[in-house]
Amino acid sequence: MAVLLERTEVQTFLALAEELHFGRVAEQLGLTTGRISQTIKKLERRIGAPLFERNSRQVSLTPLGRDLATDLAPLVHGMDEAVRRAMDRARGTTGLLRAGFLGAAAGQLLLKALELFAIRHPDCKVTIHENQIHEAMTRLHSGELDVLITAFPVSEAVAGPVLLSEARVLAVPARSLWAAHASVSVEVLAEQPVIQMPLDMPQELRHERTPTHTPAGRPVPCGPTAATFPEVLALVAAGKGVFPVGEHAQRFYPRPDVAYVTLNDAAPVQWGPVWLESNVSTRLRAFVQAAVDANV
Repeated sequence: MAVLLERTEVQTFLALAEELHFGRVAEQLGLTTGRISQTIKKLERRIGAPLFERNSRQVSLTPLGRDLATDLAPLVHGMDEAVRRAMDRARGTTGLLRAGFLGAAAGQLLLKALELFAIRHPDCKVTIHENQIHEAMTRLHSGELDVLITAFPVSEAVAGPVLLSEARVLAVPARSLWAAHASVSVEVLAEQPVIQMPLDMPQELRHERTPTHTPAGRPVPCGPTAATFPEVLALVAAGKGVFPVGEHAQRFYPRPDVAYVTLNDAAPVQWGPVWLESNVSTRLRAFVQAAVDANV
């Protein structure tokens, strides 16, 4: 015999399974606590057993209720996503896309992508947002940005295709002995403090750009922390440390007091778009495709 659950029953059950508080769920759903209680009791009668244990002090899930919540949650999410995708396809590539970039290299990749995107999808409005290293991922997760072009790796979001792979260089004081070298090994990071990125940057990106140890296992001394890339270069110029960066910095951030020396045994710096899985749309997919076609 088929058992059909009403949407209200499912929504109320999952909300209570997460909050475990009738009052908060009632406020969240815009219902009375009595209506929440009635809905849960009705659902329990249909299931044939209690889903919650409740007394005057607390509400908790029964083992059966916990299993039902585990089974239902992904199904409800899948239905919501299917409806959202259908609505998205019906609207087509229209609306507003908020595109961000972090750094000059990312800015160039973004502009190339937007030029092609505008030709393909003239009915979609795009706004451009420059970001600093301490705020970029926060703005993506807060919903201020739909997509961000940044350096990889980033694990807190969906990473798109690599749009640019460039050699890694070391920013050093122009007056230092290293500035006279055409290239150096990554092992030199153990011999000079390395300027640090903010703690609110993705951990994997900080470790990739400013490692704690060299490939040979030598500890890398930490220099002062910078909030922006111009601040990084100012600290380098002042002799406070060095900083590994992509070779684009030589073109976009030339300074008479900073030299860029190739790291001859370092992995390249890779750049591409990142976004949240929950924010996927037709226009975002179209933008990523335009970025690939324009830059790869």
